[in-house]
Amino acid sequence: MASSEEFEAHRSVLTGVAYRMLGRISDAEDVVQEAWLRWSADARTDVREPRAYLVRVTTRLAIDRLRQLQARREAYVGPWLPEPVVTDYGPAAPDTAERALLVESVSLAVLIVLESLSPLERAVFVLREAFGFPYGEIATVLDRSEAAVRQLAGRARRHVDERRPRYDVDPAERRDLTERFLAAAGGGDLEALIALLAPDVRLVGDSGGKAKAPLRVMEGADKVARFFAAVGDEAAAYEFRITEVNGAVGVLVLSGGKTDLVLQLEIGDGAVERVHVMRNPDKLAGVVSGRPPL
Repeated sequence: MASSEEFEAHRSVLTGVAYRMLGRISDAEDVVQEAWLRWSADARTDVREPRAYLVRVTTRLAIDRLRQLQARREAYVGPWLPEPVVTDYGPAAPDTAERALLVESVSLAVLIVLESLSPLERAVFVLREAFGFPYGEIATVLDRSEAAVRQLAGRARRHVDERRPRYDVDPAERRDLTERFLAAAGGGDLEALIALLAPDVRLVGDSGGKAKAPLRVMEGADKVARFFAAVGDEAAAYEFRITEVNGAVGVLVLSGGKTDLVLQLEIGDGAVERVHVMRNPDKLAGVVSGRPPL
């Protein structure tokens, strides 16, 4: 098989690893492109397993990129959220077992938690939990002992379990609550909004300072409800499309056919506990369906 064909056969896996490591498709694609340049320039005479070799190169490049990005994010304007990805693949959807891993490892809630892990912990979590790599293979990828990798994996899993959402919500319930939230917000119905929100609900908006969104986390049902009721008058100018974003129900808000905003509700015990609003235009240009499963 030609070197380009061999690489393309593994591109989806490499992009999936890099996205989960970095939280942005553009950064992930940059890393995969660099992996391609190394692959094409390397004689590869001693490469017996191209997939393992390419995952190793991509993971190490992603760790280096993540360390650079973490320093830059300290200067980011307002809260930082992962780049949303539409995961409604239609006929191309992965099977049940693969889909369970997809929903777990690309959910916004988990990706947000992964931001608090060290680069090595994040790499181990992604390779083990999302792609099922054996500990021995991960040890080779990271140039660590298997015992060290197991320790990193245990620490990362405990950290994620402690901070991830407490509830597993039925997709139909999530969609119903999302539709009711949109109707209440679009109609400026303050009482209906408050009824849908948990008392300690949090609104997290990511605009990067480049679009209209709260620059600080907003807390409390009254404040969050008043915010959405106030912007309800603008709803008529937009198209709302409910789809699957990062493995769960989300809303694409379009203006002139282009995605202007992505909204997703985090639900627990029948109420909205978190509202994620992603409006940084740099993170919305690639929000399209039809992308191969990550």
